[in-house]
Amino acid sequence: MTSACRADWEPIKIVQMDGESVAGELLAQRQIVTESWNRVVAVPYLAYLPEKDRVCMLVGCDYPHQPLVLFSDDRGATWGEPRPLSPDPKVNAAAGLGTALTYLGAGRLILSAGGRWFSNDYGDTWEGSLPIPPASNGQPWYQWDPYLVDRDPGTGEVKRLAETGYNWEGGGPGSPTGYEQAFIRFSTDGGRTWGADTAVPQWHGVSEVALARAKNGDLVGACRTDMARQYFGEIDHYEGLGVCLSQDDGHTWSPVNRLYDYGRHHPSLVLLPTGDLLMTYVVRLGYPRNAEGFPQFGIEAVVSRDNGASWDLQHRAVLAKWTGNRTGPNEWWPSSQATSTVLLPDGSLLTAFGTGYRSQPSAAGHPAPRDVGLIHWRWAGTIPCAGRRRSSSILHCLAD
Repeated sequence: MTSACRADWEPIKIVQMDGESVAGELLAQRQIVTESWNRVVAVPYLAYLPEKDRVCMLVGCDYPHQPLVLFSDDRGATWGEPRPLSPDPKVNAAAGLGTALTYLGAGRLILSAGGRWFSNDYGDTWEGSLPIPPASNGQPWYQWDPYLVDRDPGTGEVKRLAETGYNWEGGGPGSPTGYEQAFIRFSTDGGRTWGADTAVPQWHGVSEVALARAKNGDLVGACRTDMARQYFGEIDHYEGLGVCLSQDDGHTWSPVNRLYDYGRHHPSLVLLPTGDLLMTYVVRLGYPRNAEGFPQFGIEAVVSRDNGASWDLQHRAVLAKWTGNRTGPNEWWPSSQATSTVLLPDGSLLTAFGTGYRSQPSAAGHPAPRDVGLIHWRWAGTIPCAGRRRSSSILHCLAD
């Protein structure tokens, strides 16, 4: 495969915390996939295609965003040239930001970009776009997170897809009376048609909801929560992160367990071989400024050992951390706007994240360039810690 980026993994240290103290450090691997592109590349989504041992990545490029896909046949080490969804440049440019990339099996993928797009040949070509029906409140259906895929346990065939979406009620974005409302709906024909949605009462004040099925069969929803009213008027970095559960296949939900009031969101969920649930997310607020007064941003991971009911925030892992390059109204430019994590066959994890660590003002007034980074790492076993060893499920280095 022709590489469109530097192929060398850079060794890094992933930091495991114990509260606000460092419990241990382990080696992982990182690369900035898009560094040589020198363009805006944002909001990455990963999907692993097991039949081909291939990773597909969806990114949004340039301003206004348009969707491109690229592929790796060596589990993220090297990547082919990015390809537009549509061979017609006008159609691709009109598609806007791509989200929700999901692998359905047997070569079939689905994503959202100005409508629904489908591929039946492992992402080589795409059919689209199929209109996305609005939500039951008459407002557009905004989708961010991948589809939940339920399969027949005997045949592996897709039985049902679930998707979450959101929009604004009570005055819309920027209104002091406005709030976000998230919805869920289901498809039994691979995403071509959808049943009526439910405005989940517990998702009043919730936007993005990432879904995963826990080992015990419950559905787990990792939610981006609206900012508290005392932060009204601030940028969306003041939105938070919570989790809720469903024991009836997504029809009813528990109250949202708020993990972070602000600064951490954009979650991605993975069920580990141990049965634990892993969640990666961005950190936009919560780190202290450096000595020069610049903000710091990052990517973290936490684990749940009880099917999403509780999360070990005390021992979160810091996968990446970087310092901003400005203060004032545009100090958010270097921050992250997405994480996406997939499990690879050898038990290792591949996490993609967006970062603006190189951002500078462009002629159009937008921050550029922006980049996509990758971290190849593991969560399992024990690590040394100040002369002792912790026995909980934490990080291993990529020694192989």
